[in-house]
Amino acid sequence: MPAVVVGTSGDTPEFDGRTTIYVIVCVIIAAFGGLMFGYDIGISGGVTAMDDFLKKFFPAVYERKQHAHENNYCKYDNQYLQLFTSSLYLAALVASFAASRVCSKAGRKPTIQIASVFFLAGVVLTAGGLNIEMIIVGRILLGFGVGFANQAVPLFLSELAPAKMRGALNISFQLFITIGIFIANMVNYFTSNIHPNGWRISLALAGVPALMLIVGSLLICETPTSLIERQKVEKGKKVLRKIRGVENVDDEYDSIVLACEMARQVKDPFRKLTKPASRPPLVIAICLQIFQQFTGINAIMFYAPVLFQTVGFGSDAALLSSVITGLVNVFSTIVSVYTVDKAGRRILLIEACFQMFISQTIIGIILLKDLKTTGDNLGKGEAIFVVVLVCVFVMGFAWSWGPLGWLIPSETFPLETRTAGFAFAVSSNMLCTFIIAQAFLSMLCHMQAGIFFFFAAWIIIMGMFTWFLLPETKGVPVDSMVDKVWKQHWFWSSFMGDDDHKADVKVV
Repeated sequence: MPAVVVGTSGDTPEFDGRTTIYVIVCVIIAAFGGLMFGYDIGISGGVTAMDDFLKKFFPAVYERKQHAHENNYCKYDNQYLQLFTSSLYLAALVASFAASRVCSKAGRKPTIQIASVFFLAGVVLTAGGLNIEMIIVGRILLGFGVGFANQAVPLFLSELAPAKMRGALNISFQLFITIGIFIANMVNYFTSNIHPNGWRISLALAGVPALMLIVGSLLICETPTSLIERQKVEKGKKVLRKIRGVENVDDEYDSIVLACEMARQVKDPFRKLTKPASRPPLVIAICLQIFQQFTGINAIMFYAPVLFQTVGFGSDAALLSSVITGLVNVFSTIVSVYTVDKAGRRILLIEACFQMFISQTIIGIILLKDLKTTGDNLGKGEAIFVVVLVCVFVMGFAWSWGPLGWLIPSETFPLETRTAGFAFAVSSNMLCTFIIAQAFLSMLCHMQAGIFFFFAAWIIIMGMFTWFLLPETKGVPVDSMVDKVWKQHWFWSSFMGDDDHKADVKVV
């Protein structure tokens, strides 16, 4: 299994080195994997709201949308239209487990390059699609790219970064996702008026970050941990000196060697995850991914233009509203970068639950009261208020459940099951994303305004889960999680045995 950097003391070790320009360049290049993912999340909803795209691939949806007495909630209800969006995430689920093995055997850098190739192939098929089968296959290839990128890039960032910057750099991956969503919304806004192939331009531009990543990957190095893990010891030490900007890297080098030796002793990390002592972090990781998606965030992000058209905006105004929410998403994620290590994880998650619950509930009440199945849409003032509420919802998610849904699983697993556990986190996220993407438009049709009460109910559940079952991990060294977090928790302590964690190791 992949190793992570360890030390043998109980305190966080301070290794020699500085944050070099080369590390910053490598981090920016690698983070384009997040930009690709975010661009795809944002581009799907805009494309599926474009009339030219619907006329070519989903004529039944287009006719229903144009009908004089259309059902406001059901105009976009079509399983194939939803499959266009959701197929990517089902493919990413499958790919994440294969990517975990490639990451271990070949390294982080080749895994990122493979992700780029999958993305480019997917872009060619979707942008040049002549029939529904071509674009679905293209989406599946994009999904393989997402699965490989989401497995390799966070590991790459963690292993390359100095210990004191690891938390911020992990969240920077989520930040690049939000930037990708914003850029996609901007692209959709301008291409929606280019007929008849504006949708092709939107899909084709997904190749830009993929090209930048594949070209940039020729400039980045493999991580020292991956090199040493694969017995390339001298090269690993040379790279470590390069990225730290100092000659004396013996302490950090020794800690990497120790991590690799310990990792090799664990022959089957997936089997070890079935042990009782592994259940607390595994349950936390999986539940966080489920809850992250059942906030309704990706339903909002995938289908924001569709949603805003539903409440009464025209096509251009709906896309512009999506641009606004995308911008809110970016700046709110930056807030998380600066507050997560100061305020802590729990308080951000709990505060966001209140914020998201209130906004979802009010949206549901407005739609239930004033948006009828047929007839007029919401008034202009009410429609604008819905956009404001969506922004409040996105704001709460972006500084809490968005980045922390990835950060917490990365810091709660012990060394021997960390990458295996993270693979479960990635695959759980992709599964839930697939479910929401495939079901949302049908749920909107059948549940109507009740869809927002559905997500609001989930927010209550996740708030209770956080309050009672999620421990605070701010400032707790990973090697101390068992003793300082799990064994002290009122519920999770019952799963902890004295003999389950004998090694005194430290992830930094």
